[in-house]
Amino acid sequence: MRIALGVEYDGSAFRGWQSQVVGPTVQDTLEAALSAIAAHPLRVQASGRTDSGVHATAQVVHFDTSAMRPDTAWVRGCNALLPSSVAVRWAAPVADDFNARFSAHSRSYRYCLYNHPVRPALSATLAGWFHRPLDEVRMQAAAVELIGTHDFSAFRSSECQARSPVRTLSELTLMRQGDWIMFDLTANAFLHHMVRNIIGALVEVGCCRRDPPWIGELLAGQDRRLGAPTFSASGLYLAGVGYDARWHLPASQQGVRLPAIGPGVAPG
Repeated sequence: MRIALGVEYDGSAFRGWQSQVVGPTVQDTLEAALSAIAAHPLRVQASGRTDSGVHATAQVVHFDTSAMRPDTAWVRGCNALLPSSVAVRWAAPVADDFNARFSAHSRSYRYCLYNHPVRPALSATLAGWFHRPLDEVRMQAAAVELIGTHDFSAFRSSECQARSPVRTLSELTLMRQGDWIMFDLTANAFLHHMVRNIIGALVEVGCCRRDPPWIGELLAGQDRRLGAPTFSASGLYLAGVGYDARWHLPASQQGVRLPAIGPGVAPG
């Protein structure tokens, strides 16, 4: 049978999602716990791979097993074996043709940015940081240039393995509260480093190094070398994966909503 899981993790101590020879990964950690509960080795496939240091509140995975276990065993049983930085949020049986990656029609990310002259301590691995004042109005004006279906080569890592650089970005909004700026992005799929490169470019506009129209020029130029440096992974969260209702995933599949003003920080 095929099981889908919702997974939340703090990626600070991991070398990304995908299994690899060197260093701990979220995939290896989760598979070890699931295999212990199933009493046989198993592999999981995720909705998408997150890089080293990137977090998730709503990663979705699926796996196949011959083990008959109640849903609670896949949740509570696995969580008893997982480190505190990884948690299974829900489990549900799904149709055999469900695929966590290929059945998804959208992915949503949130970037949490601490905008203050002094770097944070408690949120050092959970948020990005920029020391100069940022103008969110300028950044929002620039963000509009990226909405729609475009060739995002200018925001694509040189290591990106996607066959096409064309993506449809349906949402790119930002909200400031105090020293925190939250960026919310939704697309059918994202290229390697695409979100972090977009944030880096918007910061260039926000601190007045560039004017808002530069974002459109950068997009049209399709040259990553002309863009801004890739922003820190620390502030990036996979915050939602969109699926059709026919898969009957739990209502909670969108994961835990991040605080509006940043991880672990209360209004001052």
